[in-house]
Amino acid sequence: MHKIVFLPLDERPCNLKFPMMLSRGGTLELVVPERLGDKRTPAAWEDIREFLARECSDAEGLIISLDMLLYGGLIPSRLHSLTREELMERLTLLRQLREDNPDMLVYGFNCIMRCPKTNVNDEEPEYYGVWGERIHRLGAARQRALHGDMAARDEADALEEEIPPDELGDYLFRREMNLKLNMAVLDYVEDGCIDFLCIPQDDASPMGWTAMDQAKVRLIVREKSLQNRVLIYPGADELGMTLLTRMRNAIENRTPAVFVQYAAVGAQSLVPLYEDRPLGETVKYQLLAAGCREELDPDDADFILGVTAPAQNMTNAAVQPRLNPDYDVGRGLTPFFAELCRRMDAGTPVSICDNAYLNGGDLELLDMLDASERLMDLAGYAGWNTSSNTMGTAIAQGVRYLYEGDDQIHRDFLALRYLEDCGYGTIVRWDTVREDLPKLGLDYFDAGERQGRAARCVENRLNSFLESYMSSECRRIKIVSVALPWRRMFEVDLDIAYE
Repeated sequence: MHKIVFLPLDERPCNLKFPMMLSRGGTLELVVPERLGDKRTPAAWEDIREFLARECSDAEGLIISLDMLLYGGLIPSRLHSLTREELMERLTLLRQLREDNPDMLVYGFNCIMRCPKTNVNDEEPEYYGVWGERIHRLGAARQRALHGDMAARDEADALEEEIPPDELGDYLFRREMNLKLNMAVLDYVEDGCIDFLCIPQDDASPMGWTAMDQAKVRLIVREKSLQNRVLIYPGADELGMTLLTRMRNAIENRTPAVFVQYAAVGAQSLVPLYEDRPLGETVKYQLLAAGCREELDPDDADFILGVTAPAQNMTNAAVQPRLNPDYDVGRGLTPFFAELCRRMDAGTPVSICDNAYLNGGDLELLDMLDASERLMDLAGYAGWNTSSNTMGTAIAQGVRYLYEGDDQIHRDFLALRYLEDCGYGTIVRWDTVREDLPKLGLDYFDAGERQGRAARCVENRLNSFLESYMSSECRRIKIVSVALPWRRMFEVDLDIAYE
């Protein structure tokens, strides 16, 4: 067994549970902390330090979220009041770990701080509930002004007068701290303390604060000639799975070849929602980060990555089903599915990146899989949150399938993805919010206890979904437990067993 120490981005299932599931059944022993934080409450620094010092001394590899190491988690990275000196001191722990175990392979990831475009403070400072949208617009205006747009300069000046200086100063201070730490981490890559680094952009946008910070980091990467060891691209919550996959491929000394099959001819040019570049470019980075390569001949591929995105105008999964030319005319789902079936029948594994919609799976695709009784024939499926979250998960599943095949863990995780991505993400979440929570005196951001009344409503609706949308496999799939890990409706924690 190969011992891999894993410090996740935070305690949510996508960041902790998914990588743990995908590591089981093979030759990897993934070691994780016993205690982490709780949403806005950071993980205790001393717990993290002691965990890493204890477990890394005899580990073959370390996959480390630097947001967790430095701030105690993703949300605390947006809320902390730590000084630069405190953060730099925490970062030096990496050098001590390297000195204690110089042969350990170290993969890290550190997010560029996001800037949401809405007045929602669930994951941001309290003032973001009032000023968030204007803070976002200010960033975009400032970037346009840098390119000579005089109207944007006037807009930026007006926005700065509107936003209270204390709130804006607090936000920009934390952004500057995040930028400085991202730059400091590059020194650790340069001197070999970190072997490979991903700098993902959580909820990215082509213009604004995040884009400007990305450009500054990219300049340092170029100056240090680190382009082959530092990748900057959209994503965040899938990075644990991505780097676990890269670690497995490195240990096996293998670079899986992946042919990408698009459902829409023009999908490669689509800029997905909450991302900053064409989909075809992100695919290249996702495959490279996972230790794979894109193969242009499907006959020479180790597996096929099916990509369901439309050619333009991606929308939210909750609007399904509706007649929509971007999905029904500009995307050939039927020939796409037929080709994937042909490949599976010929013995080539197929993993589907169902990024047709934001925040949920494609119900028409699910219906085609169910009607043809092929739900459990796939090497992977994902359709959750952003396009990059989905893509990283589907790639990780495809690679695991190459090594471990159609085992129980694969089937449990595949069934979990259908129930969570298509069931919860597309239908159950919103039906529960509209119909159940008002009767319980709860709402989207306050769903009560982790396994309280709202979770029981979700479980009942998921069982109904299973019978209605997955009839070919519903007798084999058992929902063991349902929880709302951050006591809100955005994410769910499901335990699923395939019998």
